[in-house]
This record gives sequence, structure tokens and C-alpha cells, in this order.
Amino acid sequence: MRRLLIRAASIAAASTAVAAMVPTATAVAAQELSFRPLHYNINGYNWGGYAATGSGFSSVSATWTEANATCNSTSDLYAPWVGIDGYGSSTVEQTGVATDCSSGRAVHQAWYEMYPKSPVYLSTSSYPVSAGDSIHAAVTYVSGRTYKLTLSSSRGWTFSTSQSISASRTSAEVIIESPTGAYPNFGTLNFTSATVNGRSLGSFGPTALDPSSGGAYEATTSALGSSGTSFSMRYLRE
Repeated sequence: MRRLLIRAASIAAASTAVAAMVPTATAVAAQELSFRPLHYNINGYNWGGYAATGSGFSSVSATWTEANATCNSTSDLYAPWVGIDGYGSSTVEQTGVATDCSSGRAVHQAWYEMYPKSPVYLSTSSYPVSAGDSIHAAVTYVSGRTYKLTLSSSRGWTFSTSQSISASRTSAEVIIESPTGAYPNFGTLNFTSATVNGRSLGSFGPTALDPSSGGAYEATTSALGSSGTSFSMRYLRE
């Protein structure tokens, strides 16, 4: 997955532009229903979810149930993942599961990436993933230039690898991303047990991001739950 590099200027521009961006929708009038504006978070472009910023980030983890996604086109590609760095820095240490529609059907495949290196996709026979599987992902800074990336599945498998990179550790994220800017219809994806540095994601006051492409939002990010460790992503459009 490609990382999103956001600078202060682009954040300000995105905040200004958000009010003008409206998702494609069909409105149906009904009596006794109130029409309320749909609230949007900061424009995350190809990212949706939460990013905590600061310094000294050493771990991030979260759990989700792999969605039963429906392909709109062969361009659809997205992945839930967790990672350190990437929000305002030039590296990302990340791992998750991609859903790829290039074959005409949704294919799930686990992966990790030490951006700017290319992603490494895991064997689908050794590390199979299907809709409905519970996935737990974690990235941990070990020491020096070493990071440990771990994925585990309710199917019973666990994958772990140690990788080396020079990175700033200035952000930590729980994210969905579409490198192609085209999402399959994943319905609602729920993240739970989201922690950063062993504490709730919410305790870091993270930035909520909504992904967009072509001038319209593609999904919305919910508020964090009361524990600060859960939130949901809701599909809007491809």
C-alpha cells in the first residue's frame, strides 16, 4: 500500500475543501423525518480511519472482522491495516489484509510493508483469509532500526516478521486505504481493541480521516467508542 504524506498546508486546504465535497446519493423525502447535514472528518484522500501524532510511538494494534466485500469494478482495491509513521513522514511500517478485485471477484490476502519498499504478500495457502475471519494486526518498535510486524487470524494462524528501517516514529494509525482510489462495497467495517503504546487509541486525541476520490467521499469514520478503542468505517461509494 502506498503511504499518505500530509503536510500542514494540505491539511488546511483539505479542511477548507471538505464543506464543498458531497457524496453521490439519492434522497427520498418522507414525512416526519428531519434533514440533517452529514458530518465529515478531515479529508484523508486515500486514507480513512484514525491517525495519532506526536513522538516516540512504539506500538499500535487493532482487531477487525474481514468484510464480505462486493466488487464494483476490477479497479477496486482496499485494505484495513495498522502502522507506525506515514502521517507527515516518509516511511510507513504497516501490516494488514488487502481485498483485491482485479480478477473480478474479491480476493483477500495478508501483507506487510516497510514503505518505501514494496509490499510483501503472504501465501494464501499458508495464511488464508476469507470474509468473516477475525484479524488482529500489530506493529511494534523493538530497538534501533528494528520493527516487529504481526498478523493473526481466527483460523488459527499467526505470522510475524522483524524488519529494519530508519523511521521517525511520529505517528500511529488504524486505517483503511485504497491505493487505486476505488473501494469495493465493504458495508461496515468495525475496528476493536485499537491501542497505541499500550493505551487506548482515543487517549492520544487522534485525527479522524474520511477517504475521498474524484471530489466525493468514499467512506465515513465514526466517532471512537467510549473506551477509545473501537470505531467503524461505513462505505459510501466506489
